Amino acid sequence: MPNESYRSLLVWQKAVDFAVFIYELLGKFPKHEQYGLVSQMQRAAVSIASNIAEGKERRSDRDFARFVTISMGSLAELETQLLIAQRLGYLEELDWLEVCSRSDEIGKMLRSLHKTLNISN
Repeated sequence: MPNESYRSLLVWQKAVDFAVFIYELLGKFPKHEQYGLVSQMQRAAVSIASNIAEGKERRSDRDFARFVTISMGSLAELETQLLIAQRLGYLEELDWLEVCSRSDEIGKMLRSLHKTLNISN
């Protein structure tokens, strides 16, 4: 498995799907947020999957673990921004529940992946 592509990682696939879902949600946000929350959330959403891919392609467990940690940070950043958007009334209840479910699942997968890399600080 060490030589498998990042594209075969379920967490990467789910992170890509999540980024697409976030972009779709952001299309419903007020236009005045285009260069505020929307822009920040787009970058954070894309960063989750991008860092998984970059880390995997580094071909070193230590580098991969570092990039998985960055992905976890991007997910936390996005979750914070989503909470702010929810409190501002930009997210419908069903969208909020879906966002929470997907982000929780990806977070668990990232933590599990990080643990399997078995890198001590």
